[in-house]
Amino acid sequence: MNIDGKAVAQELRQSLAIEVKQLQDERGITPGLTVILVGEDPASQVYVRNKVRQTQEVGMISNEIRMPADTSQDALLAELDKLNKDPAVHGILVQLPLPKHIDEALIIDTILPEKDVDGFHPMNSGRLANGDAAALVPCTPQGCVILTKKHLGDNLSGKHAVIIGRSNIVGKPVALLLLQENCTVTIAHSRTQDLQALCATADILVAAVGRPEMVKGDWIKPGATVIDVGINRIATEDGKGRLVGDVDFADAEPVAGAITPVPGGVGPMTIACLLKNTVEAARRFG
Repeated sequence: MNIDGKAVAQELRQSLAIEVKQLQDERGITPGLTVILVGEDPASQVYVRNKVRQTQEVGMISNEIRMPADTSQDALLAELDKLNKDPAVHGILVQLPLPKHIDEALIIDTILPEKDVDGFHPMNSGRLANGDAAALVPCTPQGCVILTKKHLGDNLSGKHAVIIGRSNIVGKPVALLLLQENCTVTIAHSRTQDLQALCATADILVAAVGRPEMVKGDWIKPGATVIDVGINRIATEDGKGRLVGDVDFADAEPVAGAITPVPGGVGPMTIACLLKNTVEAARRFG
């Protein structure tokens, strides 16, 4: 079974549109998201364009600020200061990666935690680690859990989840979220011994390592739920290339009980969960 991330994301956006209308009717608040793009990275431009379009589709206010690649760190910090003080802006997202002369950690730390809809601020990371419901949670990990529940249902208690990857963006937060769901969680990484055997014990396998088609069918426990976070472009004979995940989809699909495709799996959920965070920020702090 394929888990259709596009369809699940569409369902989430439809429910968010209803929430936005309720906030407007009951409290006179329209959630507002501002996205800052520094530089001309083509992939970032496409991603930002999709964020702006989907924000508007659910009835939210969407603002996009484009700054040249040679923008100084101080200029970006000054822009963030204005957005932090603007009551109409409920969510702030600075598109990563930033040019090398800008300190990404400093930029993330400068965004107010209550407007940090990416969920990367240390305050939100700490709240997530503590199981604090006030945390704004990183979008891709949120999407991973929603897709897992789409197949397995809301009760994940007792499931063994193996996460391949220990990044602060996906690996660690998705592990924490699954712990909150009462899963038994193992984080695997490049130094893990006998990774294949470990993965084969997982009821839920989350691949977020950035290595194209690394996870093969014989790594997977029959019937397991496989969430593929990887987005890798590989060469093709026609020279155009194609996108693949960290899981060898053709090899894994016959073994898995359910699997997310690439593209069309986790990717669409990331933006939908960004909108969800923005609505949540508006409800709490608007």
